[in-house]
Amino acid sequence: MAPERAEPEASVAPRYAPGRKGTGWTLIVSPYVWGASLGGDLGLAGLQTPAHLPFRDIFKHLDLAAMGNIEVVNDRWGGYLDAQHVRTSQTEKLLSVPVDLRIRTTRVAGGFYYKAWVVPLSGDTAFDARRTISFEPTVGLRWTRLKAGAAVAPLGLETDRRAGWVDPFAGLRVNADLSRHWNLFVQGDVGGFGAGTDVSVNALAMLGYRTHLLGQRTILRGGYRFIYEDYSQDDFTGRGRFVWDMQQRGPVLGLSMPF
Repeated sequence: MAPERAEPEASVAPRYAPGRKGTGWTLIVSPYVWGASLGGDLGLAGLQTPAHLPFRDIFKHLDLAAMGNIEVVNDRWGGYLDAQHVRTSQTEKLLSVPVDLRIRTTRVAGGFYYKAWVVPLSGDTAFDARRTISFEPTVGLRWTRLKAGAAVAPLGLETDRRAGWVDPFAGLRVNADLSRHWNLFVQGDVGGFGAGTDVSVNALAMLGYRTHLLGQRTILRGGYRFIYEDYSQDDFTGRGRFVWDMQQRGPVLGLSMPF
């Protein structure tokens, strides 16, 4: 099968939704939730402690979460803006001493993609677009704003640290129409390169089902996401380094509606 001109049907994680044939630009609005566990090392003011928040304890320690995505697509070109804001609090043990941790993370990723290779498949989707498999290189910037605080009540110690960085990233998206209703989307990208973090990794796999809700075309999505960031810098105290060497992973649920 030879590549052909792509119909403007976009599927972008975690928000996948189709565009309309021949209507130019399509706007896709996609709220979602990410139940991410947290694990890794956190260094503050010369104090280094593990931070571990398993998925089963997410709602117990979650203070606030807001997530969403906006995408525009026209033929083979598209762009997206993805935002997350999460606040958690938890208690860890350091040498048998309880350490209260407060972590607030804001992450905004913006990028562009191009459907470089589109393979046509037989049949149409439930939204009357040609079924395809597309391979889409993507590049962009990921901005992270972090505030981490630690308190050791028995010792009367408390400190917090704010940091922000911007990572360039590059990767590949694969969007496959498995059937009339079902769609598979996979994205992986690598960033940092010493510009912000030493290295950052983002990976996502989502399975979607095309349907209609209240008369509006909608894709319901479920999948799994993984983000790793390795960031450090000189600590403001001069006694150590601020370290954020963390993995976040867990299930993603969301929906997308095109306009």
